Amino acid sequence: MERKTRLQVLQDHLDKEFTASPSPFMLWMKPIVVVAEEGTVTFKYVVREEMSNPIKSLHGGVTAAIADDCIGATLFSLDEENFYTTINLNVDYFAPAHVGDTILAKTLIIKKGRQFVNVQCEIWNEAQTRLIARAYSNLFKTNVVKKVLESDK
Repeated sequence: MERKTRLQVLQDHLDKEFTASPSPFMLWMKPIVVVAEEGTVTFKYVVREEMSNPIKSLHGGVTAAIADDCIGATLFSLDEENFYTTINLNVDYFAPAHVGDTILAKTLIIKKGRQFVNVQCEIWNEAQTRLIARAYSNLFKTNVVKKVLESDK
């Protein structure tokens, strides 16, 4: 039996919570897969109380974590054997999201070379009328090879 590509694993979760992530932190954030194509993903999140700051808006660190995890899932969609590590993550914050809000995180590969990748993640309100944050990240291809996930089988 052929193993599923990592993109197929993502696509198996369309309109559902992505429960096949090897990242416990991503599992905690409970992303719902909206779009999964090679080199781009869109995840939906509901802002929960434990994701908020003292004024009940989405914590900036969680916003950055959402961007970082979505960028990681974007590289996961490429089905490459090596891990990429984040070199930097730059986040611009434009508007708040509050507890109970639904937000969308959308990624796009800006440039991919043999060793380095630059990826963008935009986080929007559900209606996509208000940009909450935009992040850019550079990642480096490591020599660490991914093990076969149970969901890959």
